[in-house]
Amino acid sequence: MNQVYIRQATKADLPDLEWDGEYTHFRRLYADTYTLVQQEKAIMWIAQFNGKGLIGQCFVSLAGIRHELADGSTRAYIYGFRVQPQYRNQGVGTLMMHTIETDLKKRGFQQATLNVGQNNPDARRFYERLLYTVIGSDPGWWSYIDDKGKRRDVHEPAWRMIKSLE
Repeated sequence: MNQVYIRQATKADLPDLEWDGEYTHFRRLYADTYTLVQQEKAIMWIAQFNGKGLIGQCFVSLAGIRHELADGSTRAYIYGFRVQPQYRNQGVGTLMMHTIETDLKKRGFQQATLNVGQNNPDARRFYERLLYTVIGSDPGWWSYIDDKGKRRDVHEPAWRMIKSLE
């Protein structure tokens, strides 16, 4: 773990978020999120492994349209969290989440929220180990514009989870 470090993403990191083409369809979504970073409404985090490049990513909405997720002052929303499969179960995700939570506390946020897919029990157990609690469900309907300019509608039923940062 001493070769892994967590930092905020820069504009130069955006192509690497596509993970060698696996997430190219999110290219515009990443660019839009970076615009929110510049407006101080979001943070993009990456985990970097010396010599191996980007191995993890996570985004945080500080202020969004859905105030039950991110209200701009007390509650932030964590999303887009992923660690490359070969680096899972080695502490990378825990290190990322602790870094994010520490940063949110310093910014004065009192709660972190997230959604985890109902079909992803491993991720739910991970968040529960970090003291996130299920407070309900989310129908999981969302959309984005892909790298070809086509609207993509996604249905991912999720559990809504929350953690007190105090």
